[in-house]
Amino acid sequence: MRGKVISGLEVFLQDPPAWVATASLGLLCHPPSIDRAYRPAPELVARRFPGRLQVLFSPQHGLKGEKQDNMVSSPDFEDPRLKLPVVSLYGPRLDPPLQALENLDGLLVDLQDVGTRVYTYGATLAKVMAASVKAGVKVVVLDRPNPIGGVQAEGNMLRPECASFVGPYPLPMRHGFTLGELARYYNFTQGLGCDLEVIPARGWQRGDYFDATGLPWVMPSPNLPTLDGALVYPGQVLLEGTNLSEGRGTTRPFELFGAPFLEPRRLLPELQGIPLLGVILREVAFEPTFHKWAGEPCSGFQLHVTDRLAFKPYYTTLVLLSMIRRLYPDQFAWRQPPYEYETERLPIDLLTGDAAIREGIDAGQPIADLEAAWQSDLDDYLAVGRDFWLYS
Repeated sequence: MRGKVISGLEVFLQDPPAWVATASLGLLCHPPSIDRAYRPAPELVARRFPGRLQVLFSPQHGLKGEKQDNMVSSPDFEDPRLKLPVVSLYGPRLDPPLQALENLDGLLVDLQDVGTRVYTYGATLAKVMAASVKAGVKVVVLDRPNPIGGVQAEGNMLRPECASFVGPYPLPMRHGFTLGELARYYNFTQGLGCDLEVIPARGWQRGDYFDATGLPWVMPSPNLPTLDGALVYPGQVLLEGTNLSEGRGTTRPFELFGAPFLEPRRLLPELQGIPLLGVILREVAFEPTFHKWAGEPCSGFQLHVTDRLAFKPYYTTLVLLSMIRRLYPDQFAWRQPPYEYETERLPIDLLTGDAAIREGIDAGQPIADLEAAWQSDLDDYLAVGRDFWLYS
């Protein structure tokens, strides 16, 4: 362990900007918004600045993190402890209502992201930033480390025609930013014009994964209970766009995947000629308790990451999808909409951010060729992205 990392929340509470003392504040947060002693951000902010906190906002999965799946809305309600209104930013309404912002001076954002474009907290933050411009509200991101490191990035850039709530702006799948850095990147590259301040975490280095920070791990969403799940998520999340189980309804979502029609012993020989670095696929059987194939025996694999630096989650899952699509043309299917409140476009195209990925898989194009085609855009992104780094 490299040493003690101090979250942006704790930095803010220890050394707040002077303007906060007389400001009306909102707070966008969820269960991982805690200090090192596991105390929740709403209570800490309310105690540190008596009478200043006016409203709470919740992202996907709810303020308490209780909502399991996509498109499960969170309602507005009143927080029973603090007697504050809680405004949901996930459901049919994805944008913050201006009336909830208009009496605020600053909106604090404390969310634990997982370094993956489709994780909707980045999209919620982008919508908050856009709305804050109209309302004349300052946005303050209380930053936290990227749990899968800030050095590696992977994947094609999202195309504007594939923009959605799982990717509002061009970005690769694994983007390498913290949420604060992503806010800076979006604010500049998209010309949002947000009055933005980021309170960086102290002591984090870009190459560190979450288990090197010393910070407590709290599930950022119900189906990412472990760091192991977060490591594979930038690839395995693509299974949401298929009829394969991504392991929801099991104790190891995203690490496990499969379907009743899969035959691991048929797939393993096919993988021999395709190097999948840094990962071992172990044959498993499971029965999801809910979601796809609920109650039905599924065969598949668990992904065990053995070398974090060599492992390429996006490439790995695309290889698996390509192989399954080829071997099971009658059983495998791309999921149909709706998905994340989109009712027309294919979920897989929203997830990959480029219909050419699905079209290439359907045509039997080698994934290495697809990867080569997106590499130039990724290199350009990496060169530009460094300008928004906050950590060495």
